[in-house]
Amino acid sequence: MSDAQHVPVMLAEVLEALAPRTGGLYVDGTFGAGGYSRAILDAAPCRVIGLDRDPEAIARGGELVESVSGRLDLIEGRFGAMAKLLGGRGVDAVDGIAFDLGVSSPQIDTPERGFSFRQDGPLDMRMGRSGRSAADLVNQASEAELARIFRDLGEERRAHAVARAIVARRATQPISRTIELAGIIRTVVRPDASGIDPATRVFQALRMAVNDELGELEQGLEAAERLLRPEGRLVVVAFHSLEDRCVKQFLRARAKPAPAPSRHLPPLATEAPQPSFRLLHAHAIRPSASECRDNPRARSARLRAAVRTGAPAWSERRAA
Repeated sequence: MSDAQHVPVMLAEVLEALAPRTGGLYVDGTFGAGGYSRAILDAAPCRVIGLDRDPEAIARGGELVESVSGRLDLIEGRFGAMAKLLGGRGVDAVDGIAFDLGVSSPQIDTPERGFSFRQDGPLDMRMGRSGRSAADLVNQASEAELARIFRDLGEERRAHAVARAIVARRATQPISRTIELAGIIRTVVRPDASGIDPATRVFQALRMAVNDELGELEQGLEAAERLLRPEGRLVVVAFHSLEDRCVKQFLRARAKPAPAPSRHLPPLATEAPQPSFRLLHAHAIRPSASECRDNPRARSARLRAAVRTGAPAWSERRAA
């Protein structure tokens, strides 16, 4: 379907896990095109605060803000800074938080943003329109640094060969266009049986590096732990194995019961932290076969969800 990429992924599963209720306050940490926010507002007479680091996403959301009569508030900023951003609006506790990680459909579909290797545009990839661009990284980083990014963030097996090809090309002229970079990658990485474009993993790695997406996720998860009320819910949809692993490790660590003290050993000076979350599902939830068929973007999605306990946030214990 032509507009499949605009459909919010695993929407029914997100709503079931988030369980919006009357009078609740929820955070859509990745507002994007507003799909999750709209669905939450439709599910219950509640309020939503939508965050997005992309000023264009915030501007597009103006119509939705007007249509829901004051129940939606939009804030431009990174979800890693969620506690500070919400604190600026006098909010220090919420009932639920949802993250839909990765690049949004409007970003990928706009060639001028530089996220797509299928359309020609400036090599940009900045979600927030500030800071170092993908062109800066490609033309200034060392061959070793580029190889590390492609290997660690893109899981590209030909990382060193791609980095070497980029450095050789930029020695003659700067690399400034998406199609140009994709062409360089395709001379080194050959198509395989998966049908995935050879440029996919390198573009993904550059985007994640430019926007510090893993660092942002770690900060966002800790901010969610501090902001959620007891019985509040955290729902995260990830599309990248590294992001999903980060979410899984965070939630499993904080849902694991503290070990019982041994009667044969002296008491520890500091008690082990009590679980700050309990998992809603033992494993990640996958999209249905029908959704994957109708919405190709859903194929790699993984949903994880947890409920906040009354225990102190682990990050607050560390700060103390």
